[in-house]
Amino acid sequence: MTPGARLQAVIELLDEIETGRASADRIIEAYFRRRRYAGSKDRRAVAERVYGVLRRRTRLDWWTERAGLVPSVRIRALAAVLADDEDAEPLFDGAGHAPALLTEDEKRLGVPSLDHPDMPTAVRLEYPAWLQRALEGAFGADLEPAIAALNRQAPIDLRVNTLKTDRETACRTLLEDGVEAEPTSLSPVGLRLGAPRRLGGTRAFREGLIEIQDEGSQLVALLTGAEPNATVLDYCAGAGGKTLALAAAMENQGRLLVCDTDAKRLGRMNGRLHRAGVRCVETRALPIEGVCVAERVLLDVPCSGSGIWRRTPEARWRLDPSRLAEFESLQARLLDEAAPLVTPGGRLVYATCSFLRSENEDQVERFLAKNPVFSPCPLPGIWGETLGTPCPAAGPWLRLSPHLHGTDGFFAAVLERAKTP
Repeated sequence: MTPGARLQAVIELLDEIETGRASADRIIEAYFRRRRYAGSKDRRAVAERVYGVLRRRTRLDWWTERAGLVPSVRIRALAAVLADDEDAEPLFDGAGHAPALLTEDEKRLGVPSLDHPDMPTAVRLEYPAWLQRALEGAFGADLEPAIAALNRQAPIDLRVNTLKTDRETACRTLLEDGVEAEPTSLSPVGLRLGAPRRLGGTRAFREGLIEIQDEGSQLVALLTGAEPNATVLDYCAGAGGKTLALAAAMENQGRLLVCDTDAKRLGRMNGRLHRAGVRCVETRALPIEGVCVAERVLLDVPCSGSGIWRRTPEARWRLDPSRLAEFESLQARLLDEAAPLVTPGGRLVYATCSFLRSENEDQVERFLAKNPVFSPCPLPGIWGETLGTPCPAAGPWLRLSPHLHGTDGFFAAVLERAKTP
């Protein structure tokens, strides 16, 4: 692909991301699946430029509006080229598959420096202005470093599948295929790649020795405290990343009930389960009838996804107050549904990949006020019990963030049901 054709691909992808619902990485993957002629260098260059625009969107739009232009995906791509100190006119030459020639209005656009002292805080830090108070409530004085960390590219973390191997062996196996990895600092079953790599062709991936999973997600699964011969319920299993981690913690012994509202999504999990050698899973469609089903219930609820903005920078612009309210209502309902399924003396683990108190502490406090049979288990004790290492956070709940822990943003609360009414 020529440089101009690459830029046109960027514009087309930005348009699909702007109007679509799928994540940017899936849209990019589907785009190039339809264009087999694009080489690996083309795909990498286009993806990097797409994410460069998404991570700088508000600042690019600020300069656009300052020049009297209306923001659009084409203008954002142009502004990003200028911000990177590139000559735009050879790229917008209209030849072949390149973008059309610049208009006279577009030639007025200038981006001498991406940052400017006149920019509002929300523009400079790249988040929706309507979330200002919520993010200040989540981070306080750490707002700027926290959001700055969310605007950087996330590393690739792997979970070692202990049903098949150990961390040292998985590391050696990856190195045979030229993939360098180091142990994660918090998860005892995690590895972090030294550089982004495609893993599908490696022996470690093909044989199910590893799964791609952020270190924070691994920790949430470990804090569930799933043990061999127990009955464990993964109430909102989704794609199954935590399901696989729970099965490994259970050593394939016991019953792992896996639930979701989408039966097709549960079916798509079968390939991952087979590759990982997981045999203890039973799938169930929601809602589940009955009470006192499991000793451990993991409730990883749908949420705003603010904790994974560094992986899905487009998600912050798809969120609005009404969508957030929908998530909050759903979270409260799922908590109420899951509570009766916990056996006396068992635990309910409520988790999100969000920083927002309205989805985290507020939900847990509301639930505890309605359900006095449950009480919180302080995080340091649970961490020591399940991980056996010093706890990296104080307080009753788990709060992980990129700027403090190098993980995605996660919240988890471990709630224990009384042994007797």
